Amino acid sequence: MASEQQLSAIKGAKVLMVGAGGIGCELLKTLALSGFQDIHIIDMDTIEVSNLNRQFLFRKSHVGQSKAKVARDAVLRFRPHISITPYHANVKDSDFNVDFFKQFNVVLNGLDNLDARRHVNRLCLAGGVPLIESGTTGFLGQFVHCIVWAKDLLFAKLFGDKNQDNDLNVRSSDATSSSEHAEDVFERKKDEDIEQYGRRIYDHVFGYNIEVALSNEETWKNRARPKPLYIRDVLPIELIQQNGNADKSFVADDSSSVSAMASLGLKNPQDIWSLRENSRVFFEALRLFFVKREKEIGNLSFDKDDQLAVEFVTAAANIRAASFGIPLHSLFEAKGIAGNIVHAVATTNAIIAGLIVIEAIKVLQNDANNYRMTYCLEHPSRKMLLMPVEPFEPNKSCYVCSETPLLLEVNTSRSKLRDFIEKIVKAKLGMSFPLVMHGPDLLYEVGDDLEEDMVANYEANLEKVLSELPSPVSGGTILTVEDLQQDLSCNINIKHREDFDEEKEPDGMVLSGWTKEKDKTTSTENGASTSNASEAVSLETNASEAVSLETKEDSDIEIVPTGIESVDTGKKRKLPEMSDATIPDSSKNELHEIDDDDDGDDLFMLDDGNSDGSKKKRLQ
Repeated sequence: MASEQQLSAIKGAKVLMVGAGGIGCELLKTLALSGFQDIHIIDMDTIEVSNLNRQFLFRKSHVGQSKAKVARDAVLRFRPHISITPYHANVKDSDFNVDFFKQFNVVLNGLDNLDARRHVNRLCLAGGVPLIESGTTGFLGQFVHCIVWAKDLLFAKLFGDKNQDNDLNVRSSDATSSSEHAEDVFERKKDEDIEQYGRRIYDHVFGYNIEVALSNEETWKNRARPKPLYIRDVLPIELIQQNGNADKSFVADDSSSVSAMASLGLKNPQDIWSLRENSRVFFEALRLFFVKREKEIGNLSFDKDDQLAVEFVTAAANIRAASFGIPLHSLFEAKGIAGNIVHAVATTNAIIAGLIVIEAIKVLQNDANNYRMTYCLEHPSRKMLLMPVEPFEPNKSCYVCSETPLLLEVNTSRSKLRDFIEKIVKAKLGMSFPLVMHGPDLLYEVGDDLEEDMVANYEANLEKVLSELPSPVSGGTILTVEDLQQDLSCNINIKHREDFDEEKEPDGMVLSGWTKEKDKTTSTENGASTSNASEAVSLETNASEAVSLETKEDSDIEIVPTGIESVDTGKKRKLPEMSDATIPDSSKNELHEIDDDDDGDDLFMLDDGNSDGSKKKRLQ
């Protein structure tokens, strides 16, 4: 039972939730049932069919609607007297500035991407608002989603109810698109042979749909681009036509015993098939469904005990994984994942949501001594499912709250200002509305209030190499970069460097920072922090059987501790009393991944208050 003091803190709190997906749905429900009266939600996404297996505030009729608004309506049905304010918008929009964040007592993150997490983290630090971060992972958050895609979308579309809503029918916005993509490609045409139908499906889901996804350049700025796969590049047509013909003796008459593996002579379910083998299984399983089990098509649902269904889903998931550069898995592994994922995901999201609310109540009571980062372990140690850890001491290499400048190695006579803005300021520092200064001179800025001649001037600057700017940038130059929306400023020391390793340093520039401690200097490169310190109250899980899937299927689910500047216990991380031998390998690996995250979350600093805006001079 909550104490009167806790109830008072809860009822008087104004809470901001960022994200209404897998964690967000459970979090909103738990906040409402815990007595919170004033909740605000920001989420830019709309509901998709693939969300419905774990985001239980949504129903099939809600597909296409705003997550934030539908989540609000769903919770108000059982808690009608509380105030829930939804925003169907991007948290990076200018409306959600520092002043907006200052009105809240606590901010709760349920986000699925690193860029937005960084942005919220900075706004909370700038506004002095406590932030509670959370995230889930497992199987690195990748292959599991391929399985879900293959099972809940592709298998259901091909063999289930033809009238169901489905996210796979990608339509090109180009009015000149071929008629092939203006109709339902999943509908088998009259007199169309199975091989031709299979090729059309393969090219659509693994080729055309990926091409459409790639057309959104913004999505792929900071992540590896998938490779569209077309059957002509993977499997010769003659091999498709002969697929399984050599081993027809393996195909049983009993439809329940039909197997693509048997037909193709693949005997070991623990073998990992190549892309070509997966493609052959894909076509053979599709063929066998139409030849041996045609009467079932239109009414099938995935069953982990249906051998042919498992073979098809495994092959389809592996082909998609290959497209996104994700390691392939055996049928044995895929069957285990496909058979258990729905319940595990729902349970894990509920656990994490509960932990978030527990920490939020501590924050509202200023109970800093009891703040915890909590890990939900894949393999419990000493019968502990949850491992609480005292918050890390503040990270001295965090550039959001330190005054240490960054160092950028760059060829100033080759790299353009545009390269610096896109690859460093936006991609590495995560600034949305940057302003770049060399001393008092403005080299670049954005804003709705700029005059046309100034916009043209800055656009011209973007195409100039650094050494040829109106205020030339060379080795030894110190650039100041600001984002007024985030109330964020940092200094960058420029070091001229002639050559870069194209394979290891493809950007042609290297950003690094350092932590100066007594008798020790620790370097970080490309935006990565080697410190294991963080200012976060963080709630995480590395449970491989319990994975949050609010990200798109092609995304990594990142786990990044973010900051609560106002909380400083002055303590180093303290684990429960157990030796390294008792901590699962997966836990140690997960902590290592957090420490060495390539994107880094701590390479930023706030304006120290010494910059004088009146001294800024626009360059003509």
